[in-house]
Amino acid sequence: MTTEPFSPPTPSGTGAAAVLLALSLFFAPSVGAADRNPLELQKIMQELGEQMQLVAGAISREDWEAVADVAPKIAKHRAPSFTEKARIMAFLGGHAAEFRAADRLTHDAAMKMGGAAQRRDGEGVIQAYAEVQQACLACHQAHRKEFRTHFYGGAP
Repeated sequence: MTTEPFSPPTPSGTGAAAVLLALSLFFAPSVGAADRNPLELQKIMQELGEQMQLVAGAISREDWEAVADVAPKIAKHRAPSFTEKARIMAFLGGHAAEFRAADRLTHDAAMKMGGAAQRRDGEGVIQAYAEVQQACLACHQAHRKEFRTHFYGGAP
């Protein structure tokens, strides 16, 4: 039996992901076990949900200043700790790039929404809001069930 070191596969062109994966083996030895403690990511998602509700209410009142205030908070939401990011990236493996891409789409659409709100362009705000929602939905449909199963043993 050979004892070669474990070398997780790395998505092409993502050296940072390889580093995160390697570090996750050191910092998060229980990556495979269901963890009953909520991830920071769960709280971040709840905060984003609350912010999206604020935007929906502001849109209904045509309160473009409120939309312009909240949109960058959605776009530049806080990130989980380095250790948690490493655990998440290790779990995602080859799907990490699509997870990051969904986050970029959300960021870009939220910034677009904020710009439209500053211009008082209601239709542009609504279009960009829909883009944020579509990015969120696509990511949730692709990853939520597996996240819940892996990190919470079925349900958070």
